[in-house]
Amino acid sequence: MGTAFMGYVLPFGQMSFWGATVITNLLSPFPSLIEWLCGGHYVYNPTLKRFFVFHFLFPFLLCGFVILHIFNLHFLSSNNPLRNSTNNKIPFLPFIISKDFYGNILILYLYLLQTHFGFSSFSHPDNALEACGLLTPLHIVPEWYFLCQYAMLKAVPNKNAGFIILFTSIFTFFYFMRS
Repeated sequence: MGTAFMGYVLPFGQMSFWGATVITNLLSPFPSLIEWLCGGHYVYNPTLKRFFVFHFLFPFLLCGFVILHIFNLHFLSSNNPLRNSTNNKIPFLPFIISKDFYGNILILYLYLLQTHFGFSSFSHPDNALEACGLLTPLHIVPEWYFLCQYAMLKAVPNKNAGFIILFTSIFTFFYFMRS
């Protein structure tokens, strides 16, 4: 979600500044973090450049965590998350590794075909127009999977309280997932 949210900082005129303002407002309980993230006291070009860098680096960070997860499965095997039983482990077999490797290579091949030969098939026609710095294209709208977060942030007039409510809801979700 962090990578997708950083993706709001796109070169679509005011949308870039709007997205950066939303993200920096979300981090308002941490003033020193905002000053570092903005590169000053307000959202401007240094902020957008930092957000572009984060949007580029976050997928690699995510891939690193996936690789760590696979290594942990390989060395520790798959078992009960509560670790109360050592007898019921499923070994991480070489067959599973080769099958996953083949599947990943196939998906990567299909992705590269789409990227190199059909790159404009999923594009929006507005992306071919020259961007105006004062207008945001009509097709740039908040994503549906962030709507509940937007509702929580909009329902509370105090930024810090909205921040606390948002992260409390996320941690509550993780708590109920475990039980």
